[in-house]
Amino acid sequence: MEGLRRTDDQATASVTRPEDEAKSISVRRLMWLRFKRNRLAVVGGIFLIFMYLSAIFAGFIAPNDPTMVYSKYVSMQPQGLHFFDTEGTFHPIPFAYGIKSAVDPATFRKTFEVIPEEKYPLQLFVHGAEYTILGIFKTDIHLFGVDQPGNLFLFGTDSQGRDIFSRVWYGAQVSLSVGLVGVFLTLLFGSILGIASGYVGGLFDDAVQRIIELLMSFPQLPLWLALATLIPDNWPSDRTYFAITIVLAVLSWGALARQTRSMVYALREADFVTAARYSNCSSWRIITRHLLPNTMSHIIVIATTSIPGMILGETSLSFLGLGIRSPLVSWGLLLSDAQHVRVLIQQPWILTPAVFVIATVIAFNFLGDGLRDAADPFAK
Repeated sequence: MEGLRRTDDQATASVTRPEDEAKSISVRRLMWLRFKRNRLAVVGGIFLIFMYLSAIFAGFIAPNDPTMVYSKYVSMQPQGLHFFDTEGTFHPIPFAYGIKSAVDPATFRKTFEVIPEEKYPLQLFVHGAEYTILGIFKTDIHLFGVDQPGNLFLFGTDSQGRDIFSRVWYGAQVSLSVGLVGVFLTLLFGSILGIASGYVGGLFDDAVQRIIELLMSFPQLPLWLALATLIPDNWPSDRTYFAITIVLAVLSWGALARQTRSMVYALREADFVTAARYSNCSSWRIITRHLLPNTMSHIIVIATTSIPGMILGETSLSFLGLGIRSPLVSWGLLLSDAQHVRVLIQQPWILTPAVFVIATVIAFNFLGDGLRDAADPFAK
């Protein structure tokens, strides 16, 4: 009998042990497990990590100087890499053909012809134009390239003869960082004013809400355009960059502040806040130690979903000529060359930056959905 009791006890322990382990899992662990279940969110996060790392090392990835003008290759179509030559011979290392320009006698349009005799094998870690990483490290080593006098234009060239592939990665530095800087300012204004408005209430709450309603009553794009026109044309590119981020942040903090205020309204009467108030805790301590941590998950989700809006805002302003200006490069500035129908018909590869804009926005939306589900790990 004792042996049977021990066996039953062991079986019961083996059955209850997973439940005990589940109870001991922290909230952060539950959030991570719930986030991993959303495969689209994981893929979106990996893609965004790749994009931001590529933007940081844009000079290393780009084979050419983004401001270099190749006058012989203006409006050239994308140049591919080949494993088989015109005679059908296989080459284990991909190569690019030499290109020469010509004029079509029928249409008088500039065309480009392949020179079969000139083959330039693809090489890794080649020397080229100098660049800096994070404004600190200076080097001239690029990930790939071909020997001179060959050239490699994977995405073709624009109407001025500049390499689109290199400009796309340099443009990612501006477009992606505008989203991060703008959202940081939005979080700073929106979370502080939202929490303070919900906790203090009274006249301060009424004043903040009226300001938010005033900002949200205007159509977003016309208001962007109106504020962007206030930026002087003679400002340098870096100052214009920060001015654009401030404009986007000023117009985007209202939604976060209103949502944070509603959460604080529900939390300020909670038992832990009441206990902290009766313990003579200052309002600053209650806000920073109790209210802010309980709204942080929601703030992170809002930040993730707001970055695409910032990127699209900068793209729209730069596309209309009111945003980032040369010599800086952004995706919107690259797309500004595609405003004419003639360009779209004759040079469709000019729209290549739009693919990166769409993919980045979709990835942020996937990541935001995953974080929104993970922020409430106990929901079914």
